[in-house]
Amino acid sequence: MAQVALLSRVRVKAGRGEEFVAAMKGVLAGAEEEAGTLLYVLQRARDDAESFWVSEIYADDAALEIHRRSAAMEAARPVLTELIETAESLVGDVVAAKGR
Repeated sequence: MAQVALLSRVRVKAGRGEEFVAAMKGVLAGAEEEAGTLLYVLQRARDDAESFWVSEIYADDAALEIHRRSAAMEAARPVLTELIETAESLVGDVVAAKGR
């Protein structure tokens, strides 16, 4: 089964960027404990403090579902919903990657 890649682009409400980063730190901490979460990276645009993207790679679809239902995501979801102005996500299969 192919690894699953998820890329999300997020714009938060004006002046709420630091709150978003703080909320995402809990999600990142939870992802550290998920064996099937292979990569979870929060990135911020240099020229726009309210523009972010998240890069994720999961071992398979089941690992993605475990992450979506995790306690960390459940705890963060209400806060993130309040902070996010717009979001879009792409889900696909990993076809090539450079490991570290």
